[in-house]
Amino acid sequence: MEKDYFVHETAIVDDGVTIGKNTKIWCFSHILKNTKIGERCVVGQNCVIGANVNIGNGVKIQNNISVYDGVEVEDDVFLGPSMVFTNVINPRAFIERKHEFKKTLMKKGCSVGANATIVCGTTIGKYSLIGAGSVVTQDVPDFALVYGVPAKIRGWVSKNGYKLEFDGNGEAVDASDGSRYLLSGGRVTMISENTEEK
Repeated sequence: MEKDYFVHETAIVDDGVTIGKNTKIWCFSHILKNTKIGERCVVGQNCVIGANVNIGNGVKIQNNISVYDGVEVEDDVFLGPSMVFTNVINPRAFIERKHEFKKTLMKKGCSVGANATIVCGTTIGKYSLIGAGSVVTQDVPDFALVYGVPAKIRGWVSKNGYKLEFDGNGEAVDASDGSRYLLSGGRVTMISENTEEK
């Protein structure tokens, strides 16, 4: 039976892995057992995924990334080259702490810049944007623009990734698509979306 996804000849896919339609796994990557990768994903070269990891649809995992057990990646997430996940808060080489893995949740549409580090136990909000080289040590709200060491909220971005400028009523419009946003109580929500076909 012909596969409806692509796996480079140098990649290793363990037993029990599910790979969605039109997904591409590139060279020297290893997908460990019981991992699920959705449709239309790209896993770059020299990546390790799993075991027991769930990757949504439309996810882009760039080169040199390890996605550990305990990390969940929702749809349309972008993980920039060489970004880092952790899975234990207090690692020691001489103590096994696999039963202490902290869950990390990457929510729909968020993006992480190259060489950023996501400390385990955090939730990265929908459509948020993490700047390159940042170290994220706490939860990131939806639509937040964060960067720095440690990463802090520096502004807000639209679903399309453009910086939002809020008026006196706490409202902003993304000129690229007309979507509207409200800033209230230190959180941003989308209040209307342009659903016309582009």
